[in-house]
Amino acid sequence: MWFVEWIFWGSLAFIFYAYAGYLLILVGISVFRSRPVLIGNVQPMVSFIITAYNEELRIKDKIENSFQQQYPKERLEIVVASDCSSDKTDEIVRSYASSGVRLIRAVERKGKEAAQKLAVSQTNGDVLVFSDVATTLPSDGIANIVKAFHDPTVGCVSSVDRFVDAQGNLSGEGAYVKYEMLLRQLETKVNTLVGLSGSFFAARRTVCSPWADDLQSDFNTLLNSMRVGLRGISDPHSVGYYKNLSDEKKEYQRKVRTVLRGIAVLMRSLPMLNPFQYGMFAWQLFSHKLCRWLVPFAMIGAGISNALLATQSSLYATLLVGQLLFYVTAAAYALFHWMPKSSVLRLPSFFVVVNLSILDAWMRYFRGDRVFRWEPSKR
Repeated sequence: MWFVEWIFWGSLAFIFYAYAGYLLILVGISVFRSRPVLIGNVQPMVSFIITAYNEELRIKDKIENSFQQQYPKERLEIVVASDCSSDKTDEIVRSYASSGVRLIRAVERKGKEAAQKLAVSQTNGDVLVFSDVATTLPSDGIANIVKAFHDPTVGCVSSVDRFVDAQGNLSGEGAYVKYEMLLRQLETKVNTLVGLSGSFFAARRTVCSPWADDLQSDFNTLLNSMRVGLRGISDPHSVGYYKNLSDEKKEYQRKVRTVLRGIAVLMRSLPMLNPFQYGMFAWQLFSHKLCRWLVPFAMIGAGISNALLATQSSLYATLLVGQLLFYVTAAAYALFHWMPKSSVLRLPSFFVVVNLSILDAWMRYFRGDRVFRWEPSKR
């Protein structure tokens, strides 16, 4: 049974590394290594690209929010890239033409990245700032996110995610979001980010060409930056506010789509896992993305091997009971919501749902699904 024991302990070690080991190593590296970001009061020409599909209920608020940006008007072009919207989205955007808002409409619905590609090709900014309709920016949002481009080593910049409730008030972020923001902070300090916030990020035009219209733009833009020798950073002063999805089934499907699209990018960029060519970033990409997306298989391995070992000793029997209690707790919260939302007992449910969505994404990937078209999440 030694082989089964190796599977069990190896699976547990892998899960620990994916969620805690990588973070702890980054903390250790940050003590000895720091790559400062040279922030400057720069004001490059900016193309602010808002991607939309059937957003008639929210596009007006997004445009009005864009008008509140404290950035020189002559150095900012506001563009709405409509993915062949079939509602009144385009009509509403055209009503702002006299105020300088430009509509770029796709003649055929091909997906978010295809609409973005069209906008990239028809804009002139040295820096491209991308934002979703559902994301609200503070008035200094654009002014802050471009400051890092004073640093010639920076190719792209990610915002920090913040959640708001239905009334627009800042709400609790949750352990997972805090964990992800901490990872981004550490990655920025020691080397580079591994991914950007898709709801609000900025990039030099030079890393946006060529633009892949079938790959997740936030992740692929970061990889493009690394390919040309530039890095991605997280700016703590650039914040995007957005609401949680109220429908948990839709939130689950959003997670599946996000991971599926990310897997597609990674599978097409496997050479970047070569440490001899990409150095420290190859390790980061392996740890932050690939390891995280392989955790569901480690969970399955830990469960099956533990069941086989349970009759061998009281230790393995106790560990199996612990696993079962973990999953029962997760199922109880997911099905009945009898635990308070702030309870630490909510974490098992979140952990299991996240990894179920990852497993679902892998299954869809191997079936050939790629999710080029998109439906904006209603919040």
